[in-house]
Amino acid sequence: MVGELPYERLLQESLKGELKVVNAHLPSKPKTLLDLLSEEYPYVLCSDGSTHLFSRKELRYLASLTSADEQKALLLPILIEVKAGQGEMAVICPGEVEARVMAQILDMPVSPRQKKITIYKPQLAVIRKLLRTTTQYIFSPKL
Repeated sequence: MVGELPYERLLQESLKGELKVVNAHLPSKPKTLLDLLSEEYPYVLCSDGSTHLFSRKELRYLASLTSADEQKALLLPILIEVKAGQGEMAVICPGEVEARVMAQILDMPVSPRQKKITIYKPQLAVIRKLLRTTTQYIFSPKL
């Protein structure tokens, strides 16, 4: 990057390596809401080899907000990107259904930019209260 000092570049690269370890809890392959609803014990396997279990109550709640077609498209867990040193986060929205679900949960219009919805701490509290197991944090190396 232009104007970047060598120690800033070193710090950025070091942070990227550390965040790979911190993000090891992320699913190696997310599943659709529809698939999870059909499982006796809804889960995904994580990159670190662990298992992430979903609350059936949360899955039913998400099902109540979505049509059958949207349940086929909604990948879980929903990822919330956290950037170092910033008060804002972003809900990752690979498709339209995530944005529509977030708009309903937050009871406000949302507009994804670059497949992300910017949220703030009060909105995060609402989301995490309702979707504790169906959302996960992903930590970003951006300083």
